[in-house]
Amino acid sequence: MLRERELIIVGGGPAGMAAAIAAHESGVRDILVLERDYCLGGILNQCIHTGFGIRHFKEVLAGPEYADRYVNQIQSIPEIEISIKSFVVKLTREKVLTYLKPGQMHEVKAKAIIMATGCRERTREMIHIAGTRPSGIFSAGLAQRLMNIDALLPGKEVLVVGSGDIGLIMARRFTLEGAKVKGVVEIAKTTRGLVRNRVQCIEDFNIPIYFSHKISKIYGRNRVEAVDVVQVDDTYKEIQGTLFKVPCDTILISVGLIPENELMEMAGVKLDKKTNSPVSDGLNKTSIPGIFSCGNSFKVYDIVDSVTRDSILAGHLAAEYLKGAK
Repeated sequence: MLRERELIIVGGGPAGMAAAIAAHESGVRDILVLERDYCLGGILNQCIHTGFGIRHFKEVLAGPEYADRYVNQIQSIPEIEISIKSFVVKLTREKVLTYLKPGQMHEVKAKAIIMATGCRERTREMIHIAGTRPSGIFSAGLAQRLMNIDALLPGKEVLVVGSGDIGLIMARRFTLEGAKVKGVVEIAKTTRGLVRNRVQCIEDFNIPIYFSHKISKIYGRNRVEAVDVVQVDDTYKEIQGTLFKVPCDTILISVGLIPENELMEMAGVKLDKKTNSPVSDGLNKTSIPGIFSCGNSFKVYDIVDSVTRDSILAGHLAAEYLKGAK
């Protein structure tokens, strides 16, 4: 017989922790948080730069500092069970979850579920860059984890594709570690990231940024050797005579995020095909009653303070749903 839990939250990042605490404050006393990593905190653990907490805590915090405040709070609540190294592989419409732990497989049924699974990064294949497939091509978030958690420098001559916040922050990070950032190539006319990141990470470090440009080809056999950069017009078509080559050994891809909602899709939740976010007539709700979504899996946010606000609401909504079910 399946064990039944009152509320299960998938994801132990800032969204999942805020939702769990809010649900507990609203009266839920049986909460299970499933986190696939070896600790709570999510993406914040690798974001060692400051800029977090300005709205929510009225302080300027680094990512791990922001996460630590919630980790300490959630660990002090005995009614919230935390299960780390727990990878959810299946979700059904009846709210039955299957998850893996090292050497174990568990099935559990929930009365309500909050999905706080966050985002994944768009890849090179999604922006159709021609050329070879050498080593040295990283998503910006992967490079951030390699540098800030694993203490590895992925490359010495770097070109950033796209001007998302992670890409801008990593351009500064590489510079501080002694690497040469050859530039940021952005196909749009303006930066996609926050203005403060453009100023603090690009302009303050004199890093070239090429708006209305794109990479047309990658060169290299074993490792990236160079790329072709070309200017584009308003319809993103290449302008003849504007192509130039940039030697580099590393390419960072920072071209946006996709909500990671394959589990909800598996359960039959309606998703927007363009954004991969759940389609609903109410905030944080999905097309299946009792399954809620919050944080970046519901909508891609610029700052974690907004994620927290959104997730607190999801926790309260889940608690209201459970009270109605009773």
